[in-house]
Amino acid sequence: MAERQFTGKHALAVFVAAFGVIITVNLVLAYSAVKTFPGLEVKNSYVASQEFNERLKVQQELGWEIRAETTGGLLILHITDQSGAPVQVAELQAVVGRATHVKDDFSPDFTFDGNAYSTPATLGKGNWNIRLVAKDSSGAEFAQRVPLYVKG
Repeated sequence: MAERQFTGKHALAVFVAAFGVIITVNLVLAYSAVKTFPGLEVKNSYVASQEFNERLKVQQELGWEIRAETTGGLLILHITDQSGAPVQVAELQAVVGRATHVKDDFSPDFTFDGNAYSTPATLGKGNWNIRLVAKDSSGAEFAQRVPLYVKG
């Protein structure tokens, strides 16, 4: 039986096949990344950067701390002041969603019970973000992204 030789044509076929797989995988991953990208955070990043220090100063003066948890089918937000006392805000808007895509995003309607804000929510296992904007009675705005990991 004659032995087959590894020729230049064989080397070219292996080379083209290997790089073909690499290029195909890269294209699939790039398409997936672009398809799930939620979009822009701000319309004009330059203007947002110019206003950052002033917004930060207002937030630091409020001195609020935000903590989120899930329990018993509820999503609970604890907003506390510098002394650890619960804060009742004048206005609260939030968007809850996955860290990687906007498909599961929703805007909950939180209710204050004297200690914390809660809303019915069933969150699947994994990383979630709560993007909230709260205002005090004078209109001072507190905006923060609160990460939340749900263990399942």
